[in-house]
Amino acid sequence: MNTNLIAVLIFAAAAAAFSEDFKTVNGKEFKDATITRVEPDGIVVKTKSGMSKVYFAELPKEVQERFHYDPQKASTYSAEEAANYAAYQNQQAEAQRQRQEAAAKNNAILAQQQAAKDRTQTLQDRYATLQQEENALLLKIGEAKQPGPEYWHGKHKSHHPNPQKSQLPLLQSQLSDVRHEKGEVRKQSEKGQR
Repeated sequence: MNTNLIAVLIFAAAAAAFSEDFKTVNGKEFKDATITRVEPDGIVVKTKSGMSKVYFAELPKEVQERFHYDPQKASTYSAEEAANYAAYQNQQAEAQRQRQEAAAKNNAILAQQQAAKDRTQTLQDRYATLQQEENALLLKIGEAKQPGPEYWHGKHKSHHPNPQKSQLPLLQSQLSDVRHEKGEVRKQSEKGQR
């Protein structure tokens, strides 16, 4: 291990126990600052207002010398930190992209499931409506097949013609259409449930 680095670490540990005032070259002051960490490009200080990093380039020459500031090491360290931060940002962006992609896939699946559910419900509703139409047509057909009103012709009972009987072909055709559509709806419903 480099002896300069060891000296910096020992000095930093000793300096961390004492509070002192720092002033940057552009006049910013840090009162009662405790050095918490020394890095190759600056020092991290704790003040009443919180933690701050003060870069050696902002500090006077005597403070730089006190902490054995090496501009080349600072530049290398800063470049490494910037690269690490960029890599971290890329990882975060990739993780966010993956979360968004997973959410989009999940939403698409949910939308498909909801569409299938809606389609099934629509088919069930249509089937129920067709069943009601079929029942109504069967009732009308049954009524049309009944004999007309009774009347007596001498000693014999007779029936007038049923006026609805003429509707039988139309009613039976409608019944056939309704039953055909019911069959189609049932097939589509069964196909959707597979």
